[in-house]
Amino acid sequence: MPAYEYLCDACQCHFEQRQKMSDAALSVCPDCGAQVRRLISGGAGAITRGSAQPERAPSCPSAEPCCGGTCGGAMLSQN
Repeated sequence: MPAYEYLCDACQCHFEQRQKMSDAALSVCPDCGAQVRRLISGGAGAITRGSAQPERAPSCPSAEPCCGGTCGGAMLSQN
């Protein structure tokens, strides 16, 4: 069962909810009762063989290795 990320428009509460893919998206914040929207997340990504370490994408503002989607940069690997 996948976990979906949600963000409340009113209180900025960010939470995950494990749901079936066939379940309807949540619409109410568990903290304040305001409307929430489901976020698009990076997912699990692809698993490849090898010991390459991910490096930061050119568009990533962080100096750390890319985390896989929060900044919008693509994860790069050295092969």
